[in-house]
Amino acid sequence: MNTGMRHWHRHTLALLALLLLLGGCSSLPTDFDKPVSHALADTSQSRLSQSLQPLLALNPDRSGFRTLRAGEAAFVARLRLIQAAEQSLDLQYYIWHDDLTGRTLFNQLLAAADRGVRVRILLDDLDTAGKDQVLRTIDAHPRVEIRVYNPFANRDNRLGDFAGDTRRINRRMHNKTMTADNIVTIFGGRNIGDEYFAAARDVGFGDMDALAVGPIAEEVSTQFDLYWNSQWAYPIAAFDWGKPISPAEFAAFRAHSDEFLEEAKMSEYAEVIRQFDMDALASIDQIDWTWSEWLLVYDQPSKVQAKKVDAETHLAPKLKMGMDRTQRDLIIVSPYFVPGDDITDYLLSLVDRGVRVRILTNSLQANDVSLVHAGYMRYRRALITGGVELYEYKADANPVVRQQRKDQRDRNRIGRSKASLHAKFFGFDETYLFIGSFNLDGRSVALNSELGAYYASPAEARELSEFFDEAAYDVAYRVLLNGDGKLEWVTVREGTELRLNREPDTTWWKRFSTGILRFIVPESQL
Repeated sequence: MNTGMRHWHRHTLALLALLLLLGGCSSLPTDFDKPVSHALADTSQSRLSQSLQPLLALNPDRSGFRTLRAGEAAFVARLRLIQAAEQSLDLQYYIWHDDLTGRTLFNQLLAAADRGVRVRILLDDLDTAGKDQVLRTIDAHPRVEIRVYNPFANRDNRLGDFAGDTRRINRRMHNKTMTADNIVTIFGGRNIGDEYFAAARDVGFGDMDALAVGPIAEEVSTQFDLYWNSQWAYPIAAFDWGKPISPAEFAAFRAHSDEFLEEAKMSEYAEVIRQFDMDALASIDQIDWTWSEWLLVYDQPSKVQAKKVDAETHLAPKLKMGMDRTQRDLIIVSPYFVPGDDITDYLLSLVDRGVRVRILTNSLQANDVSLVHAGYMRYRRALITGGVELYEYKADANPVVRQQRKDQRDRNRIGRSKASLHAKFFGFDETYLFIGSFNLDGRSVALNSELGAYYASPAEARELSEFFDEAAYDVAYRVLLNGDGKLEWVTVREGTELRLNREPDTTWWKRFSTGILRFIVPESQL
């Protein structure tokens, strides 16, 4: 499935619905068992919890944070977390690909369930097409339960749901969390798939997660429970499958999964992982944590049916509160950036009161959804004229937050033909970070559910600011207005400044077709 299909929701669903074959839609199931369950209240006896207690005692009322910048580190952290869990694993994802990393993590989740860990997996239903049999089989394990969020009623012909139930189907769960033993959690921008973990050759996403320990994990679990027990989460077993998974089918799946794992251990990516710095969770109490107070914010599950953006139920107003408090410096990293008139005016008002505003988003060639770029390009001139510093990520860039030390580990990493920005984070006054799943666009504001957290990390926030001043031209184009008032893209290649007068690295047709789309694409769907 190509990257455009992976983000199918970003294509104009209203227009798509008109092109689909209209017909009767199936109804969602109503007669099924759905036991209420919650995060385990007492996991104090798990080794993860016990190893962290001395650190937590030294940092009362704080949580520990560690950013996961490199894709390999993000995969290792998840793998080690699954392997270390003793009591519970709760996972919530928008996309889970059936590829090397996705299959490996499923295999290890089953292994965790074998040793008695309770595993709950909540997936947005948009990306599950063609995966029902796999999910049903994993769900057949007595210690595993899989639920799908805001599901398609018609499992075999989803286009019918797009056509007949567009408003509901158009709203997705974009949250991304993994929590072990209610004491350690990972949240941020990454889905589960090779391109998010630097394992793919066709495209590599520059992305960002946070590994966190302490009380914030309990708050992430509370959020998970809200979604898990909400009326919009359906057990995968609730649908009419005709017959249950037989013991023989389950045994065959496990055998195939174990065979795949052995093959995966011999892959080039496995060799990269072995050579990569793998101490992320080798001894969790030895990690160099950033200890801070925090604020976890997320959309309520009821956003599926919300008709307006409200501070009681939506993340976006809480993110704006953080921007309101910014005094000197605001950095926005958002791969899909469609500010609209209101956010554009707001950012310009920040500049007017003396805040330096810097934005990094995808260039046209790096953006995996051209429709989003069509919406974004309407606002470049106003932003630049108003004093915003605007950068666009190169399609041949290194990851957005690059490794500072170039060693054998870096040289052995898997190469890819195209880079794309996927990280979603903000920096405030070179002191605070906000890391999450939130894009600064209409879809994240009003349609998809999102999650993220503020915390203080002055060293990393200053590093982010310095990156823009010292290295941004290596991985991005600075978009400016030339003497004639026309857009130009400025970068550095092989130590030489380069100025371009058109969208970089693109064909004439891509520029033309995207330019046409900017006049017709509905921003509310982006």
